[in-house]
Amino acid sequence: MASTTARSLNRFALRSLPSLAAAHQSLSTTSSFILPANARASIPSSAIPPMTPFPTATATCTTRMLSTASSMEHEGNNVAHAMEMLSKADAVCFDVDSTVIDEEGIDVLADTLGKGPEVAAWTAKAMDGGVKFQDALAARLAIIEPSKSDIASCLEKHPLRLSPGVDKLVEALHKRGTHVYLVSGGFRLMIEPVAERLGVSIDNIYANTILFDDEGKYTGFDANEPTSADQGKPKALKTIKEKYGYETMVMVGDGATDAQAKPPADSFIGFGGVVAREVVKEKACWFVRDFEAMIAIVENKQ
Repeated sequence: MASTTARSLNRFALRSLPSLAAAHQSLSTTSSFILPANARASIPSSAIPPMTPFPTATATCTTRMLSTASSMEHEGNNVAHAMEMLSKADAVCFDVDSTVIDEEGIDVLADTLGKGPEVAAWTAKAMDGGVKFQDALAARLAIIEPSKSDIASCLEKHPLRLSPGVDKLVEALHKRGTHVYLVSGGFRLMIEPVAERLGVSIDNIYANTILFDDEGKYTGFDANEPTSADQGKPKALKTIKEKYGYETMVMVGDGATDAQAKPPADSFIGFGGVVAREVVKEKACWFVRDFEAMIAIVENKQ
């Protein structure tokens, strides 16, 4: 991972500095050595190459090494601000698919129903911002038309997998007294078991509701849910912020719809641990590829 590579590079560079400085001092001392005149006269001038000042080259190399390590470790438009907001946030909102879990829930459901590739293509368009979210949602549901029993069977055969470290991050946030919300364009029925595993109240889920008839057959989705349409996540966060009076709110997610949530979020942290999307990297205050640095900040270890 980029952050691991950066830390290793930083450590290597810092360990190298004493030996580089010693080399500088040694060369500075020995560079005053001058050949005796009679010896120098016997050597053609063309055979004596000009000396390249080693200390300058060494300093440049070390500076570039440390600069590269720093830039690799932290990506984003305003990393310091994002870290500060996370350090004092009283509410953190997470996208679910490809952030809290390491897959797209609707794609998993489509796979179990034999409609995977067709639905996945629409998911990619929606997450990259190439199509309005409500259009992608309607198109995908029209393809799979999942019944209530289809969803239950899917979750039994394929429980959704948590992204590495997200459980520890949520635990650290809860321990600090920060409220955690799951704000997703996915489906409430599929997200509730994830929330339960993380210790997040089902009242803190803002997601889409699939509608069924009395026999459990698919009839549509609730278009009144804010997350069912484009620009839905900022609406959801605005509702949360105003309802509970939070002062500092952070949004974490992997998709273009998550980036839309700032404002009202005070900072947007893009997550690329599952899929690194260019549109998200461009808009993120801070772009991370795992949750390690976030955990360190929440636990006040950084």
